[in-house]
Amino acid sequence: MDQVLTQQEIDSLLNAMNNGEIVEEKAEKEEELKVKSYDFRRPTKLPKEYVNTLHMIFEDFSKVSSNVLSTLLRSTINLNLASIEQVSYDEFIHSVPRFTLLGLFHSEPLKGIQILEINPQLCMLIVELLCGGVDIGKQDNLFVKAKDSFTDIELILLKEIVVEMTKIYENVWKDIIELQTEFDELDSNPQLLQNMSPNEPVVMITFTVRIGGIDSFINICVPYVFFEGLTDKLSFHNWFDSNQEYSANDERNLKQSMNNIPLDLQVVLGESEIELSNFLHLEPGDILKLDSKINEPLDSYVGGSPYYSVKLGKKNNQIAIELIDKLEGETQ
Repeated sequence: MDQVLTQQEIDSLLNAMNNGEIVEEKAEKEEELKVKSYDFRRPTKLPKEYVNTLHMIFEDFSKVSSNVLSTLLRSTINLNLASIEQVSYDEFIHSVPRFTLLGLFHSEPLKGIQILEINPQLCMLIVELLCGGVDIGKQDNLFVKAKDSFTDIELILLKEIVVEMTKIYENVWKDIIELQTEFDELDSNPQLLQNMSPNEPVVMITFTVRIGGIDSFINICVPYVFFEGLTDKLSFHNWFDSNQEYSANDERNLKQSMNNIPLDLQVVLGESEIELSNFLHLEPGDILKLDSKINEPLDSYVGGSPYYSVKLGKKNNQIAIELIDKLEGETQ
């Protein structure tokens, strides 16, 4: 049976509500629910905004690396950014195989040693592709035997890949900071690396790699001290700041880059209409009557857009044109 409250108990409840005793008890429970657990072994140093910027940077790294590796290995390589995590150095070391390829490099003027880790199975597949011994079109040929050491020749070939990826690493940071990335050495035993303390916070960037029917991983370990000198530059506001100072060097570099772009210049001598049967029987020496006169200026086009009216002529026994006036519809 349900308990029936007496009039005295009802009066006590009403007084408690008026005095705020029940409300305070509910507020205390809500305050307890706001407490969140924190793992001191995985400290979060970089705010979410900076991590989003890193996503943009290493998305570019994955795209450029895919193109460069595809060219070097003469095969289709798909490299995609999988995750960016803030972990301790000890956790990174225990997340990679005991035998793997570790490329150590540093980037001046920032501090810290960065580590590029490539799975050993992927390393051996890269060596096979560089030596021309694997046809990725045949699934049976993609099996690579496991190894517990690299030969000197294999290390020389893999060093070339690591150095190329460190150059890409330097290039993707150029919009934020100019780096001078230098390759240090190769190693294969992560347990023996002593360049960082176990509890030092690092950022681990993981990429998925697909070659033919094989999926593997590449990791980059960047210590937190690397970001200490550029945390303010990782902000979207500072990165895309439109109030940056004008630089004459930027303009000069842009002009030099633009000058190397090839353009097709076309000059239309005139138009003519003929029957298909006559067109099929054209031979060298035949004469076509055009709808333009010899003394009239001709139209020139760049990339299909009107450019200048021109006049035909000769210079040093070669056909030449003289620019006269800009045509209407010419685009800047």
